Amino acid sequence: MAVLRFLTAGESHGPCLIAIVEGLPAGLDIDLEAINRDLARRQGGYGRGGRMRIEQDRVEILGGVISGRTIGAPVALRIENRDWPNWRDHWAAGDLPKLTVPRPGHADYAGMLKYGLDDARPILERASARETAARVAVGALAKLLLSSFGILIGSYVVEIGGVVAAIPELPVQELWALAEASDVRCPDAEAAVRMRAAIDQARQAGDSLGGIFVVTALGVPVGLGSHVHWDRRLDARLAAAFVSIPAVKGVEIGPAFDNARLPGTRVHDEFVWTGTHVSRLSNRAGGIEGGISNGQPIEVRAAMKPIPTTLTPLRSVDLATGMDAATTYQRSDVCAVPAAAVVGEAMMAWVLAEALLEKYGGDSLSDMERNFGGAEQ
Repeated sequence: MAVLRFLTAGESHGPCLIAIVEGLPAGLDIDLEAINRDLARRQGGYGRGGRMRIEQDRVEILGGVISGRTIGAPVALRIENRDWPNWRDHWAAGDLPKLTVPRPGHADYAGMLKYGLDDARPILERASARETAARVAVGALAKLLLSSFGILIGSYVVEIGGVVAAIPELPVQELWALAEASDVRCPDAEAAVRMRAAIDQARQAGDSLGGIFVVTALGVPVGLGSHVHWDRRLDARLAAAFVSIPAVKGVEIGPAFDNARLPGTRVHDEFVWTGTHVSRLSNRAGGIEGGISNGQPIEVRAAMKPIPTTLTPLRSVDLATGMDAATTYQRSDVCAVPAAAVVGEAMMAWVLAEALLEKYGGDSLSDMERNFGGAEQ
């Protein structure tokens, strides 16, 4: 069985981010600009902070690709941190700004206790959402593999700070196009105006906002994932991948929470015979039944909490003294929901590429194409 996996390394203010991708088949054409476009999309969005004015993420491939094609070896990716020169001397001298007052909602407190540290700096450096830049680069590689089999992935935002969009009844690719033209990635232009106003209000109040985004995959064949074990179920793997995104605390496949309020006869996607093939009257299962892709578009909706770094101090405790203390502001965004949607695309792409390789895998792209073409779709 072909196994696809990746690891990332690097800290928020360190020299760079690194990703190692293992298991990509040989012969896959690598489009560097496609990877860099996704990196730029992650950096965009109304409500981002000052860090995005410093970083201009571009990927460098250090191994696993020759003459623009994968060779079956691990692919090594590097993304420079342009903020590194501002931190280099402190890093070398060991005098990075110490943080002993953990910020509620961050990994600070739990991480300090877990690793026996008296300073949250090592925790926040790795727990930072800056790491998702490496994931987006990895996800872009997965998208290149998926596109070879006609699978496309996109996203849009449906809610920010309590402002709920009225999503137009349009083909999903048209919704993606509208989202790409919006700085809050929302296909409802009127709601986008109110979302920006809510972000401005939160910024002025020294606060932050969360929201909800939707990621959809088109062209996914029947049969990815499996019902036979809990950890092979495709929906379980997608849920885990999405919740691994910093600040994402909730996931549903299709309109799952709406489904929970309805009787079964109004939820399950009925079959009809078109004269040539089986079709569905709806897609309330979100493209997955019994842990297996069913040929319908796969839709994942994710809820992102407000970013826990706020300009307005929150109550905490100084762990160095045991005294009550207020949090200090660390540079951050007001709202990163549009960026999180792009990270969600990357995680969706990764899980689907992994499942595609499990079912149709081979050592080369031509092996996969032969296996895929010979399968009954």
